[in-house]
Amino acid sequence: MLPRILVSVLLALPLATSRPAQAQTQANSFDPQTLFAPLQLPNPATAIRDGAGRPGSAFWQNRADYSISARIDPATRSLHGDVTITYTNHSPDALDVLWLQLDQNAYRPDSRGALTSPRPKKPGMSTDGYQLDAIEIDGKPVHYLVDDTRLRVDLPTALRGHGGQLKLHIAYHYTVPGTWGGRTAITPTRNGEIYEIAQWYPRMAVYDDLRGWDTLPYLGSEFYLEYGTIDYSVTVPWNWIVAGSGELMNPAEVLTAEQRQRLAQAAQSDATVYIRKPEEVDDPASRPTRTGTQTWRFHMSPTRDVAFAASPAFVWDAARVNLPDGKHALAMSVYPAEAVGQDKWDRSTEYLKGALEHFSSTWAPYPWPVAINLGGHGAGMEYPGIVFDGYEDGGKFLFWITAHEIGHTWFPMMVGSNERREAFMDEAFNTFIDVYAQDAFNHGEYAPKRDGEYAPGGGNPVDEILPLLADANAPTLMALPDTISEKYRHPLTYFKGALGLVLLREQILGPERFDPAFRAYIATWKWRHPTASDFFRFMESAAGEDLSWWWRGWYFNNWQLDMGITSAGYVDNDPIKGIKVQLLSRQKLVMPATLRIAFADGSQRDIRVPVEAWRYGGTPSITIDSTQFAIRLTIDPDHTLPDADRSNNDFLLPARS
Repeated sequence: MLPRILVSVLLALPLATSRPAQAQTQANSFDPQTLFAPLQLPNPATAIRDGAGRPGSAFWQNRADYSISARIDPATRSLHGDVTITYTNHSPDALDVLWLQLDQNAYRPDSRGALTSPRPKKPGMSTDGYQLDAIEIDGKPVHYLVDDTRLRVDLPTALRGHGGQLKLHIAYHYTVPGTWGGRTAITPTRNGEIYEIAQWYPRMAVYDDLRGWDTLPYLGSEFYLEYGTIDYSVTVPWNWIVAGSGELMNPAEVLTAEQRQRLAQAAQSDATVYIRKPEEVDDPASRPTRTGTQTWRFHMSPTRDVAFAASPAFVWDAARVNLPDGKHALAMSVYPAEAVGQDKWDRSTEYLKGALEHFSSTWAPYPWPVAINLGGHGAGMEYPGIVFDGYEDGGKFLFWITAHEIGHTWFPMMVGSNERREAFMDEAFNTFIDVYAQDAFNHGEYAPKRDGEYAPGGGNPVDEILPLLADANAPTLMALPDTISEKYRHPLTYFKGALGLVLLREQILGPERFDPAFRAYIATWKWRHPTASDFFRFMESAAGEDLSWWWRGWYFNNWQLDMGITSAGYVDNDPIKGIKVQLLSRQKLVMPATLRIAFADGSQRDIRVPVEAWRYGGTPSITIDSTQFAIRLTIDPDHTLPDADRSNNDFLLPARS
């Protein structure tokens, strides 16, 4: 709770100064008329997205349901697939074409991503992308066009709005990339290869109220996808294990009786239970059949995507996840025998369980029956219900990457922001919730995240952000993700975005207002597509605060903060009448701040200087109630603000005469 002490803002009040105020002679770039001006957000409020940042009375969102069957051929390292998409057009518009995403085409040597990547691939590090064997609507072939990572399907009859529906069938195959594939790859291990399969079927592009079809090509930034139900099957050799998004629907066909019994035990256990032990990996008895192939079937709803991993090399373990209201899920890990170890993947499920329970109790319950951590190539990549991490990871880093990747369940798997346009709503939001998860896990075993991974280079995060804020070439948080170079990607999108939410929670609003508003935002936009404008409006309305100045300074600009004290003295030279303090801002951004008064008797008092203290100018004066002599004044005494120059944050009052 912030201290409630009256602070009077007195502009142009003469002060008794005890040291030269050299700072006042310096150029002052602070302009309250700029900082506190009304803010025009990129997307206006409408009946579809209202002024409170919520889905409006006319809100609509299209839907895509998938039925997919896939087969992996290890001999050719290829995936053959067949997908039927039931597409429902809830928009008011009749659609004469459909657009789909063909992400595997990014691996073609002539793709836009390959030709513009700062890391060109070496010879052999490419594929032919998707090979489309058939495209049909209602069993009849249709005309289509492939353009880089996009597929346009021309409809013989326009699909009506307000609920029109069709079924699109596509048969296809492609070569699975090697480890250079990154987010989807084949990883060698001593007991066999691990197929990490993602972005593996043609996926509907989003048609929304903002720009119609959103058809940004896949250059490396992540995803924007429609929600629906996905049923899929994967056929693999008999001795392989498949771990995939959603719920396994045919365990009796693909698991042994002992493995099913172990899964039932794990569902009741807070301790990790082996489903397939390390010593069983090469044992044919760990599979229900010993010849041919097996087909694994999964169901997931609601979801925007699915991914899976398949290998003969998997060790498999699991434990119960305790969710709010007495509900449960299952945390599972699959990884090769090389990853076994007390400080390695033996603790993966413990880490996964701990993160899921923290996020669920703090923000919103985990929505699916299963969560999986895959130990493979190590891309550090998230998909609904499954995350791809590195089997060589261990210790603090394994906890951090596990918590971070599964944290993406909340952003953007549940709250479906557009990662190809507003990346901070994905990575920054998730990094923000990571901060508190790392503090909470096992009584802070790996805390604080603010040291090291959260603040690159270690140290106080509010100091670590200063070089970025001072960099005139740095993009802003509102920049398109594909225009942000690797130099700035993590410091900006992850770190600055997360720190902005930490500052909003801990310094501007306080947890008492921020937390309920943020939870309500998640609940309101779950399985929907919010924009940054929706988020900004929602937090202002729900938390009860005009935050235009904060969005403008931190998100739309990289404005710096440099607040200080230039002079102080007693009213009429009498401490009983109060202390007059003159403040200064040398930069364009200001924030609410704590002002600490240390008194001669050893006591101290903290007051909160509100941001409104600066609404008339960069040199406001405030009067503080006092009954005794003070010896020191300090603004931001706990070093919680990203102040560019702290040399003027302290002021020593003259000795008592």
